[in-house]
Amino acid sequence: MKVRLENISKSFGQNLAVDNFSAILPDGKLICLLGPSGCGKSTLLNMLCGILEASQGKIFFDEEEVSNLPPDQRGIGMVFQNYALYPHMTVLDNISFPLEVQKLSRKERKEKAIEIAKLVHVDNLLSRYPGELSGGQQQRVAIARALVKNPKLLLMDEPLSNLDARLRLEMREEIRRIQKETKVTTIFVTHDQEEAMSISDSIFLMKKGSLIQEGICQELYNQPNCQFVADFLGNPPINKIQIEYKALMDLFNTLGKKIENPEKLENRSLLLAIRPEAFNLDKKIKGKILSISEMGKEEILTLDFLNHTVRAIINSEEELEVGQEISLGLKNKGIFIFDSNSGERLF
Repeated sequence: MKVRLENISKSFGQNLAVDNFSAILPDGKLICLLGPSGCGKSTLLNMLCGILEASQGKIFFDEEEVSNLPPDQRGIGMVFQNYALYPHMTVLDNISFPLEVQKLSRKERKEKAIEIAKLVHVDNLLSRYPGELSGGQQQRVAIARALVKNPKLLLMDEPLSNLDARLRLEMREEIRRIQKETKVTTIFVTHDQEEAMSISDSIFLMKKGSLIQEGICQELYNQPNCQFVADFLGNPPINKIQIEYKALMDLFNTLGKKIENPEKLENRSLLLAIRPEAFNLDKKIKGKILSISEMGKEEILTLDFLNHTVRAIINSEEELEVGQEISLGLKNKGIFIFDSNSGERLF
């Protein structure tokens, strides 16, 4: 099911939580609403499911406007951060509970619940109670309960935040697998950029209630439309160097890189942003190693570069040492120039 949002806003008193949000969320895909805490992600999700009413704007599921429909008439499944399982019910009863509202027979409820339990790999746990399950198992049961009523839209509000690191990785893969098998349109809320980039078909990045950029994961990473996007995506984070126009042009000339229409950069407050992996050992500009962190076959170097402290991911066969001076170059990808006042991308 395709979801269309037209100029959606939500205010709580003087606080504008979602600001004129418009987007089309494609059918059958896993879409992440990504952004820092307090940016309006969960508020938007709650308007989609009908828990909250929009202050203005319209919501369409396919071509049907659902802005004023109650949650039980929207055909959605919801997975919460805290699982929200009934502690006094077995796994089987928890999964089948939504089907009681649909007035299915006990036999039909059990058959559907077992079918979905197999899909999410909890069919061996049907007689257990939530208190006897691990966090990952509880989350699988919560997903099964949301899917059992065959929703047109599955909404997931930070569903992995209560799990430890290993379980989060496991459940990312499981959610991706389940979504591909069911092909149900899924909207996944998270503040974790690695989670969003690993799980989603498309990312909608939000800030202060507004949509800043949307696209596939690598598109946002490789072609950020503003400084906020470049800052938010990437680990280690992007390096930022405040630089004067002449120094920037000298640097680019040394590196053999060209800027089309460089006059557009004059009289601007410039910020050079460099992804850590954009460095190479190309013997163009000196840098001094301040510290070294091992990361498998690669090394993360903290460097004094252009009189700024930066991080560089280097794959070197040489033995590098703290205090050593090395010569660096920059690749063609992962280098951006922003207006440091407005955040506008200039290059």
